[in-house]
Amino acid sequence: MNGGDAGGRLVRPFTLTGGRTRPSRTDFTLITSVTTVDPPPDRAARPQPEHARILRLCAKPVVVAELAAQLDLPVSVVCIMLCDLLEAGRIVAHAPRQISRTSDMDLLQKVRDGLGRL
Repeated sequence: MNGGDAGGRLVRPFTLTGGRTRPSRTDFTLITSVTTVDPPPDRAARPQPEHARILRLCAKPVVVAELAAQLDLPVSVVCIMLCDLLEAGRIVAHAPRQISRTSDMDLLQKVRDGLGRL
């Protein structure tokens, strides 16, 4: 491995986040779905290149984990950048759907009953 690549890899996330190490919000999880706002807000500033790349990838709903994989960046860095875009009104984040424990038990009971009939 080339020493420049290793050094660049360490510096790059730091520069993408402006030195920030934590997102301004804590509600992004690995399975939070993110979608680009279309059309963008009237007063939206031109995004930085990495932010623009995120916006292109979010044209269709994508979860944070998939976005981080596609960008080849740590999830923490992606979350910081997503917070920037959310605060600028460029994306919408959807929390994962809550599934109640009761419906899980109902489903398991139906599966068990179905298997018992086989």
